[in-house]
Amino acid sequence: MRMKTPRVAPVEEADWTEAQRAAIGNAKMGGRILNIFKTMANHPSLAKRWMVFANHIMGKSSISLRDREIVILRMGWLCKSGYEWGQHVLIGLQCDMSAEEIEQVKVGAESPVWADNERLLLIATDELRNDAFISDATWQSLSGHYNTEQLMDIVFTAGQYNLVSMALNTLGVQLDSGMTLDQELCK
Repeated sequence: MRMKTPRVAPVEEADWTEAQRAAIGNAKMGGRILNIFKTMANHPSLAKRWMVFANHIMGKSSISLRDREIVILRMGWLCKSGYEWGQHVLIGLQCDMSAEEIEQVKVGAESPVWADNERLLLIATDELRNDAFISDATWQSLSGHYNTEQLMDIVFTAGQYNLVSMALNTLGVQLDSGMTLDQELCK
């Protein structure tokens, strides 16, 4: 579900203090600062530290971009985060995912479109969301496809986007222009 108005109003870049500029830096996508970053500008010290972790997940993770987006999209869907889902639909399309595959993220591991490792990523994400734990069977199966560093990045990617989805939903971060809300998330 999406709030129609933000609980924490975004701070426009023109109104940023030096601390906000230092914290958010050049966090731009497509030449603009997204509402998530404008909202985080309300708490510069948190934003500065969170950005380091977020930058690892988005740019320095040891898993492929496609695998990362499968985990992020599934977590966004499970958390009913319209903002997260909408943003990562756009990113997923740029990371070798088809529109049909993105749609099948909603179905999960049962969809026949997934390769074995991708099916396991969806199962692991579901387990992390439901139990905060990847079962031994899933971990063993994932270990056949991913090394220890990659397994850790999978867990931390799911955790990062569980956290971000909770924050986006609770703070009422509004969709950026060009994003559309998936009506299924409003049910």
